[in-house]
Amino acid sequence: MKEFTQLKKNLKKDFSNLKKIKIALLGDTATQFLNQALKGLGFDNDLNLDILEADFNQIDRQIFDPSSELYEFSPEYVIVFQSSHKLINKYNKLTVENQINLAETEIDSISSIYQTIIEKLSAKVIFYNYTEIDDSIFGNFANKTESSFLFQLRKLNYNLMEFAVKNTNFYICDISSIQNNIGKTNFFQPSIYINTEMVLSIYSIPYVSSRTIDIINSIEGRLKKCVIIDLDNTTWGGIIGDDGIENIQIGSLGIGKAFTEFQYWIKKLKNRGIIVAVCSKNTESVAKTPFESHPEMVLRLDDISIFIANWENKADNIRLIQSVLNIGFDSMIFLDDNPFERNLVRENIPEICVPELPEDPAEYLEHLYFLNLFETNSFSSEDLERTKLYQIEAQRATIQKKFTNEVDFLKSLNMLSLIEPFNKFNTPRVAQLSQRSNQFNLRTIRYSEKDIEVLATSNNHYTFAFSLEDKFGENGLICVVILEKKTVTKLFIDTWFMSCRVLKRGMENFVLNTIVNFANENNFSEIEGEFILTSKNEIVKNHYKNLGFKLSSSNWILNVQEYKMKKNEIKKK
Repeated sequence: MKEFTQLKKNLKKDFSNLKKIKIALLGDTATQFLNQALKGLGFDNDLNLDILEADFNQIDRQIFDPSSELYEFSPEYVIVFQSSHKLINKYNKLTVENQINLAETEIDSISSIYQTIIEKLSAKVIFYNYTEIDDSIFGNFANKTESSFLFQLRKLNYNLMEFAVKNTNFYICDISSIQNNIGKTNFFQPSIYINTEMVLSIYSIPYVSSRTIDIINSIEGRLKKCVIIDLDNTTWGGIIGDDGIENIQIGSLGIGKAFTEFQYWIKKLKNRGIIVAVCSKNTESVAKTPFESHPEMVLRLDDISIFIANWENKADNIRLIQSVLNIGFDSMIFLDDNPFERNLVRENIPEICVPELPEDPAEYLEHLYFLNLFETNSFSSEDLERTKLYQIEAQRATIQKKFTNEVDFLKSLNMLSLIEPFNKFNTPRVAQLSQRSNQFNLRTIRYSEKDIEVLATSNNHYTFAFSLEDKFGENGLICVVILEKKTVTKLFIDTWFMSCRVLKRGMENFVLNTIVNFANENNFSEIEGEFILTSKNEIVKNHYKNLGFKLSSSNWILNVQEYKMKKNEIKKK
């Protein structure tokens, strides 16, 4: 439980510095303890959760009554918890003929709930799926009997997943998996339910609240983007420098199987878009040998974005990895079998997540599965290319060291940028970048794909998606700007965010030149920018000042007629 909550000892944390989020909690069973757990865990995650807990079993009234407390409260998130125990009560009262339609009837009801919420609120819906109840009416034959409760419940959970795929603001919190992991006797206690209407046991509530906060964190852009792995006794069994390539433990036999399955897990993370880096105390050439030559290695060098193997302090090496990736330490996970190395990294880089690995490597994966370290709220084809992008970035960093003059280095890159409005092809990536960008993000507004589609057709907004390529290859879509027409003469920079992979290449100047050209062509004389400080975007605190904007009240103003085009080494494609 300690790793789940990561409770901080500083009880004097200032709530005014925490991100405030309004949440409505709607349940058909008692939710008082869940409410308190969400608030506490939110506090631990630097979130000040303002939660409206609806009265017991008032889901329909809150959602379908326009004058309900829900709409007066106007939350950013609506959590809906419809329990399996209420579902089986509903099933029990149906005629035998209608029991076969339970899943379809319920998904129609859920659709109505969701559509009503998003029509009246700009909110994300987090829906708890259904934990399993086997009433043992048919035994194992329930899986072949469409009218059985177990069949209908499992069908409903499948239908929920299909529904979530089609609706971008609908998120499933998989409490069914939590019940599978901790066991039904830990998840649900019949005597408590009968006497209090509380479905979730005291033991299960921290796990359910943790998975709920995971979803909120991912939507708010608090994502893990990189896993850094040790090698000896973490990626393979044994010590490569002592045992030699022929004696390290990987493969399908004995404990080697545990390390092979661990490598498959890392490879799947890489394929999902997680950056994989190596940080090992080893001679580099020796450490790379299994990746290059061992026939049973799953991971190969082309799966690794940054490979660091030397005899230096691991904390310093992780700082080097971070400097190349240009992402926050809080976006990184460090996996190492050695308790000394784990503690050293924790003490020197407190922002990084360093899970405790079990002593037995056979336990690694089940432990990591349960921690749910890599929650996400999106997945795109560009994620598949992320490893290659960062490998290329490492090449750029190496080449840059050969230049004494930064301008000469930038010229040598032969950079080209394609500028497009939002369209059906770039919408997924624009939405994803908005959710992931934290450091170079002037106002830190998150957009779903549906939001992007609305902006693309708005008569009051102008959209720009910037891609970048150079002699090393494609960087993909790396910058987004959304302009809002404030008056006939003034443009407001509603959104400006950029991937930190392209910092210090003059992209800021190129983007502003593009904005000013657009303003001139459309007879706008003034551009207004706003900076909203968060815990992560301080690097762009002086962004508008450095670009020549003048502070006026709380915002920044640029006079289009007085602007002189800024020099950069990027050409329009």
